[in-house]
Amino acid sequence: MRYLLLLIIILSTLAIAPNRLEKSEIEQVEIEKEEIILLFVGDIMLNRGVEYYIKRNNDWRWPFLQVADFLNEADVVFGNLESVISDKGHNVGSIYSFRADPKSMEGLIYSGFNIVSVANNHSFDYTGKAFSDSLSRLKEAEILYTGGGYSKDEAYSPTIKELKGTKIGFLGYTSLGSPSWEATSNSPGIAWIDIHRIDKLRNEVASAKNKVDFLIVSFHFGEEYQKKPSNEQVTMAEAAIDSGANLIIGHHPHVLQPLVEYKDGWIAYSLGNFIFDQYFSEETTSAAILKVVIKGKTIKSVEMIPTKINNSYQVTILGQ
Repeated sequence: MRYLLLLIIILSTLAIAPNRLEKSEIEQVEIEKEEIILLFVGDIMLNRGVEYYIKRNNDWRWPFLQVADFLNEADVVFGNLESVISDKGHNVGSIYSFRADPKSMEGLIYSGFNIVSVANNHSFDYTGKAFSDSLSRLKEAEILYTGGGYSKDEAYSPTIKELKGTKIGFLGYTSLGSPSWEATSNSPGIAWIDIHRIDKLRNEVASAKNKVDFLIVSFHFGEEYQKKPSNEQVTMAEAAIDSGANLIIGHHPHVLQPLVEYKDGWIAYSLGNFIFDQYFSEETTSAAILKVVIKGKTIKSVEMIPTKINNSYQVTILGQ
């Protein structure tokens, strides 16, 4: 009788185990069917005239007040951080050098930014000391970054964020600034990619795609105030898609450039100024938020949402 009872228990366990496995697999499939909302913006500069209005209104959240609720509804909010956030270093450039007050981090946190690119032509405006300090402050604020790091390995490695069963990877590069700012094995810096390093770009994108389900490549490239992408922009963006990237996000021109579908991916050549004090033209105060919805590890929808910078340097969503 005792052996019969033991046999019944063993058979029951074997019968239940596959059901448990099936349930686990079903739950994973259901998770992957959930939508993931990604929002991308262009250049964010929190110094100079923008900082003047922040201090005038005594609110470090000032530039984001009219858009924060919308941004916070997304799973990922990404932008190009055009001004290091630091009180270290010294100005090695010109009047066009940017360094935002450390308190300005409050605005990024408040509005839901959880990853930024740090690769651009203003990364070393206040020396590598300010750049490194800015990375430290982003880490402390739990905001991820791509396109730079404390070493070459970190700068060129994908930043990975896993959401709802999907691994999303980010690579960031600049072809503007100075190649001397490139990160080395033992010094902080940026990820430098230009048209002469196209093979390096292809290899890194392919390698990164092997580690993730969905890959986003951010480029700081192009020519200022030009509404059409340059040949270099097109070549680099298409090479990244050909090598496995799903989405390309561009910035630097300070004006909007086209959003185009290319093969199985999408390219936003420039999203314009998200927050900037270039109030000298309609084009430099008009921009867009790119909304991308992922479902089942593929792009379900892509939408450009127009934005406008008002005369006190707050970003607003048009039509709301």
